[in-house]
Amino acid sequence: MNNIGKGNGSSALDGAVIAVAGAAGPAGRAALLRLAEAGATVVGCDANPERLAEAVDAARYAHGGATVTGETVDLLDVDAARDWAKRTEAEFGRVDGLVHLVGGWRGSPSFAETSLSDWDVLEKLLIRTVQSTSLAFQEPLQRSDRGRYLLISAAGAGKPTAGNAAYASAKAAAEAWTLALGDAFRKEGGEDGPRAAAAILVVKALVHDAMRAERPNAKFAGFTDVTELAEAIAGVWDRSAAEVNGKRLWLTPQP
Repeated sequence: MNNIGKGNGSSALDGAVIAVAGAAGPAGRAALLRLAEAGATVVGCDANPERLAEAVDAARYAHGGATVTGETVDLLDVDAARDWAKRTEAEFGRVDGLVHLVGGWRGSPSFAETSLSDWDVLEKLLIRTVQSTSLAFQEPLQRSDRGRYLLISAAGAGKPTAGNAAYASAKAAAEAWTLALGDAFRKEGGEDGPRAAAAILVVKALVHDAMRAERPNAKFAGFTDVTELAEAIAGVWDRSAAEVNGKRLWLTPQP
């Protein structure tokens, strides 16, 4: 596993304003906690208002004095995503990051049994939300002196299995879209290099405490704990835009 920023207070995030899409899930909750701990103002969104409120309250409680907010945003609607980006920049004066943690999985026993209804779901969750957030946050991130767009992806995007055709294809498309954003940042930076960066954090799969409790005998070999992912997310701000822009940052052995 690559050592991408182990928790050292991450002073690069002190005073930063970071948006987190998909903030109510286990990975989102861990990210809210870690980013707040690092001194960032954290602005979360999710489609589930009740779970989002719980995640925001947990981060606020864990780090008294931290500014952590949340709102429900339809990330399938690019105009709604643009409005969210504009509101965030207007309220806090800047946007220094968008962490994309909207996820979902559908699979099948075999390639022949793949249901295209799975693709319909995953295209929205894994691709359309990336399109909306990247288009909405590109300009605010370019205005930042430390803008980062981070996609969480899976190793299976580059090595799809028969039963994961829809999932792997959606992840691969999301990666390609994110790398295109990185190229836009590169071009915008010109000879001085990119001011902002788009990067992909690659895992085999994620695991959290509730999964371990449900399957106490499971090994979860090669899985990345959501707290480790949160550390890696925070650590990206410790590296220069040129170092991480357009890169896949592996948290699992590269196949």
